[in-house]
Amino acid sequence: MPAWRDDPAVIGCDHRTGPRHRPRTAAEVLTWSRRLLDPALRHVVESMPDASRSTAGFHFGWRDERGRPAAGAGGKAIRPALTLLAAEAVGGTVQAALPAAVAVELAHNFSLMHDDVMDGDLTRRHRPTAWAVFGANAAILSGDALLAAAYEILAEEPSAVVARGVRILARAVLELVEGQRADLAFEERADVTLDECLAMAAGKTGALLGASCALGAVYGGGTAGQVSRMRVFGERLGLAFQLVDDLLGIWGEPAVTGKPVHADLRRRKKSLPVVAALTSGSAAGGDLAALYLRDAPLTDEEAVAAAGLVDAAGGRAWAAAHADELLTDALADLDAAGAAPCPDAELRGLARLMTDRDH
Repeated sequence: MPAWRDDPAVIGCDHRTGPRHRPRTAAEVLTWSRRLLDPALRHVVESMPDASRSTAGFHFGWRDERGRPAAGAGGKAIRPALTLLAAEAVGGTVQAALPAAVAVELAHNFSLMHDDVMDGDLTRRHRPTAWAVFGANAAILSGDALLAAAYEILAEEPSAVVARGVRILARAVLELVEGQRADLAFEERADVTLDECLAMAAGKTGALLGASCALGAVYGGGTAGQVSRMRVFGERLGLAFQLVDDLLGIWGEPAVTGKPVHADLRRRKKSLPVVAALTSGSAAGGDLAALYLRDAPLTDEEAVAAAGLVDAAGGRAWAAAHADELLTDALADLDAAGAAPCPDAELRGLARLMTDRDH
């Protein structure tokens, strides 16, 4: 059994010593989740072969390019927080759901390492991407190692729900891969519909967030109905999250987001606000198509113009409104799941943070 399982800082945290007197804020929930998660993640990465350990450790921000200890940001850990809260919401324990939380974070980072290579992104979380430092092959293989570790940590649990958990994660990863495949294919097409783009985002982002919530409900001992409702809650929340991410990719502040300004526009990426604008039938949408649907990447000046045209064609307003609608629907699914009051309130706070953020 991994040593982190016996660490009092992990299993014996104060949030399980008695009933909470008030729901925690979303920021407090994320700090709590990260506190629980990091020892387990570090154990997994430190158990990898040398090459994968170095690349993955750099990706998580724990080591620099020479393998020396570093203090980089490792991300918000939203998915594992959802897993842990979902377990509590159906009456289960965080301890039972922690392996599933670790697994979804490993799977998420597998996807990030691969995405950075395929998208050619040079920075993430205000640092160089792993492939930019170690090369594409090393980053791809280390991402593969993270995904293998995700399944391993689920499979080694002495639990009656192991097979179900593995199936949930496997299905989500398959949907994620198909979403990424569609996203890449869209870059070569001029006829992408809004429904196609929504389906792509549902796979690429919504599937793993849905699985995060479903796994928490499964490992928390929830009923079939609760697991289903939690999954849909996460899927809808994930799509809303992606809409906000796409908005930040165009209008976010690089110093806050950690991503280059207008990088997606320069690559002519078919994000949701862009496709909404391109298919709007408006004059601005037509001007955007003339600028966007070419073979060459956009210059910096053209990317600024494209951002203005997306806004003028209604893509920005549509994406913000649709994210709000999805959040409302997701919270209705959470209502139907019959969650315990305190984790219910914390899930709601986390959902609002995910859809009202600047990075």
